[in-house]
Amino acid sequence: MTKRHGIIVVAAVILIGIGILGGYFLNGSLGPQKSQSYSGQTNQLEQPKASTDKVSDARNTPAVQAAKKVGPAVVGITTKVYNRDIFNRKVLVGEGVGSGVIFDAQGYIVTNNHVVENAKSVIVSLADGQSTEGTVIGRDARTDLAVVKINVKNLPVAELGDSDSLQVGEPAIAIGNPLGLEFQGSVTVGVISAFNRTLGVEGQGMKLIQTDAAINPGNSGGALVNADGQVIGINSAKISKEGVEGLGFAIPINTARPILESLIKNGKVVRPYLGVYGMDQKTAARFGEKLPVDGIYVYKVVPSGPLDQAGIRHGDIIVKLGDAEIKTFADLQNAVSSHNVGDTVEITYQRGNSQYTAQVTLQESPRTDDDQ
Repeated sequence: MTKRHGIIVVAAVILIGIGILGGYFLNGSLGPQKSQSYSGQTNQLEQPKASTDKVSDARNTPAVQAAKKVGPAVVGITTKVYNRDIFNRKVLVGEGVGSGVIFDAQGYIVTNNHVVENAKSVIVSLADGQSTEGTVIGRDARTDLAVVKINVKNLPVAELGDSDSLQVGEPAIAIGNPLGLEFQGSVTVGVISAFNRTLGVEGQGMKLIQTDAAINPGNSGGALVNADGQVIGINSAKISKEGVEGLGFAIPINTARPILESLIKNGKVVRPYLGVYGMDQKTAARFGEKLPVDGIYVYKVVPSGPLDQAGIRHGDIIVKLGDAEIKTFADLQNAVSSHNVGDTVEITYQRGNSQYTAQVTLQESPRTDDDQ
């Protein structure tokens, strides 16, 4: 081998060595990165270990906090209705499930009247899994509210808020048991859509909160909650009609407060009344009648009732109660409701072309067949 050939062989060996070492170092620097990246993707499929990290603010929203705060105080209410067969045996003829909210540590629960009416047996299912028998303390068909009591200690209690301070558009969280206990404690979120919505029959002027938070059968009696975790309404109704969504209604908690207090104290709601069957202009127009003045046309007075005793009769038109002008039946209801049983109020009414006044002593409204 010539000297030239020897130099070429040595150079080739050196180059091969450099290639091997370069490949080793290159593999050492790049290889682990590729392996680590691939390993990270594989770990995506592995179950994560229990995290002790604090939940981020993005996840710990007001709705989450409100649900944690109020959820434990929302209960399921299962009712059973029995009847007697021809052999006088007790037969189960109906069963229903609704919701309720614990609002007092002594075991008082608010729910809807329609959840517990006619029920002979009431079972309350707590959020922690306990079930216990409940007793209906009182119910009020007019406002669709009822109070159930259970004898359990150390109960979670929901904080009641101020429904008069609500704003249209602020968050609303509904908590309840849609479609039964299988979905107990379900949380839906929306906004306060409107106030002062009226549902029901003529003459029942209770104003409701409208929300687009989903309310379904079984949610009745559950909590409508604000972003501060305070109960501001008792879920009561939903308009169920094809093509209609997001129309749920709740009884304002400020409306419910005195009702609940009366139900606990008296087992019923004591209301003043005038003893009148009447029509305002809007109602009269439906029957083809036109009133000569704004007011309530008296077409019947209850015998021995307040108006009857004051000498007001069929054909008179009530235009004022105290200082309040009366143009609609809702005006009359609101004016009467602002007084107590036994109060004497001045009624201004028109008879023919003349106006008169009468002193009327309000009596306690008789209970309806729907009341307990």
